[in-house]
Amino acid sequence: ILTKQLNHPLNRNLKKSRLGTNFEKAINDSNSYYLNKGMAIIHKKPTPVQVVKVDFPARSKAKITEAYYKTPSTTDYNGIYRGKYLDFEAKSCQTLAFPFSHLFQHQITHLNEVSKHGGISFLLIEFVKCQEIYLLPTNKLMDLYLHSLNGGRKSIPYQYFKENGFLIIPSFQ
Repeated sequence: ILTKQLNHPLNRNLKKSRLGTNFEKAINDSNSYYLNKGMAIIHKKPTPVQVVKVDFPARSKAKITEAYYKTPSTTDYNGIYRGKYLDFEAKSCQTLAFPFSHLFQHQITHLNEVSKHGGISFLLIEFVKCQEIYLLPTNKLMDLYLHSLNGGRKSIPYQYFKENGFLIIPSFQ
């Protein structure tokens, strides 16, 4: 699904704020490829921001100096594939267990609602150490999430992705 760009050697010293930048670029490049080939229309959702203060040092050099998140964003990407609505969250993980704390409650609820209404929804996760990417369908995500609310694990182990997800092989096909 993703372009060959993901085959790069991953930088182990990547700062947390930059974690996932190459992953996101690869997803965006893949989505451009799908659009150009007429396979799907998938776009990154913009984060809703409320601009509060703008400085105008010169007419052509407006600079936003204060802004706040307007409302919580749902997920990272949405679109349409073969007549079906598609929605997913993409995350990059440095460890061999993906913590539920990296997902917000409203994101999990949103993915579940999309799935319940017949859309395609999933978690796309890059395991940096393994240089692997997995697609985990929402129903499998929900199984573990609901279990975590009742005292179960607070993370999803890598092995669960291997057994219940789909390994994404980067290619241009």
